[in-house]
Amino acid sequence: MGTGDREQAYARARQEAERLTANGIQGIALTWVDNAGLTRVKSVPTARLPQAARRGVGMSPVFDVYLVDDSMTTSRHVGGPDGDLRLLPDLERLTPLAAQPGWAWAPVDRYDQEGRAHPVCQRLFARRMAERARERGLAVRMGFETEWVVTTGDPDQDPPHYPTTGPAYGMARLVDLADYLADLLGTLDAQHTEVHQLHPEYSPGQFEVSLAPTDPVAAADLAVLVRETIRACSGRAGLNPMFGPVVDPGGVGNGAHLHLSLWQGDRNLCRDGDGPHAMTATAEAFLAGVLRELPALLAIGAPSPASYLRLEPSRWAGAYQCWGLENREAAVRFITGAPDDPGAANAEIKSFDPAANPYLVAGAVIAAGLGGLDAGLSLPPPVSGDPAVEGRERRLPTSLLTALEHFEDSTVLREALGDPLFESIAAVRRAEAALFEKSSPREIAIATRRRY
Repeated sequence: MGTGDREQAYARARQEAERLTANGIQGIALTWVDNAGLTRVKSVPTARLPQAARRGVGMSPVFDVYLVDDSMTTSRHVGGPDGDLRLLPDLERLTPLAAQPGWAWAPVDRYDQEGRAHPVCQRLFARRMAERARERGLAVRMGFETEWVVTTGDPDQDPPHYPTTGPAYGMARLVDLADYLADLLGTLDAQHTEVHQLHPEYSPGQFEVSLAPTDPVAAADLAVLVRETIRACSGRAGLNPMFGPVVDPGGVGNGAHLHLSLWQGDRNLCRDGDGPHAMTATAEAFLAGVLRELPALLAIGAPSPASYLRLEPSRWAGAYQCWGLENREAAVRFITGAPDDPGAANAEIKSFDPAANPYLVAGAVIAAGLGGLDAGLSLPPPVSGDPAVEGRERRLPTSLLTALEHFEDSTVLREALGDPLFESIAAVRRAEAALFEKSSPREIAIATRRRY
């Protein structure tokens, strides 16, 4: 950031701080998400927001090689106690937290002391990839789904105690927790977060919220904000939220599905084309690139050993490298939408889960899609029915180490991420695989289900 940008940020932050103070906001939570998928925070008093906007808040770069249990690994470019970064809040995203009176929130971008972009900043990576798409005249719209499980009593109890015994997708479950869910909807609305759906999911105590699509960085920001809002509302209701890929290793886990569509101006390229199910050639090549890179993308979107306890066939988790029209077992589900709603056509990537850093997911998916455009790829025939029953489709990696092998072989992702970010991600994945190498599935689930 240049001096002029810093002074503009300072002036705007002074205005924001005055407004927030007048509304009883005492502190600002400044968050980023590390390579292990954990949201980290530093906070400042509201009166210090202008200084934070001008100079940033200090933070060690070593957090880029933290693991899920807060132990550390190292990589060629990142590791050890030396160095300092500056966390600069994005004032466009500054949001009073309706479930946490006295607090506001803003995501940060990370720079070095000289004002240069930190090469391992995941949020700046997502921004670069969105800009790379815009340079081709393309706008990517994304929206994340968030699934979580709530329990009561001792949060470490195993098996957990669930606050409702209502059936999967059942109205009984919504009635049992109506006050909690109404509070969540009201809180998200107060934070100007547009919700498309909120409903009970398959597993005991499980729910899902789906958000309106927006640009990739904003979509990732909202994924962070929504999760922390769920956490706060759950605490107010005396509930323990669990966002880990699995709560019970024998059951259906939590997903963090990504919906995306590709646009040129007001035209949705997932509609009114000559390709499969009326997608345009551009959308087809983009999705073919995502499908091609999906084994490598799992190291981004399914980044924990726990992820592979979730990524099982016949659980709507997307365990096979295939796509299909409205096929919830395919890794890439294509959705045409109603004939009179051209904006609704999109693709859903089902293989990702809440252990993923949403900024890495957004940026890596764009990189993979643009790689498909560069290569002029076409989609294979779509799959109908359960690919596990058909037995002809390629199974996606069944372990983190296998996904990591694909990731390290991906020239598309290495080029997009750059060596410092690429290698720090790989180092964290390898270290977490080693961390849980001798753990049972239940031990992995218990160790991770409340960390994210």
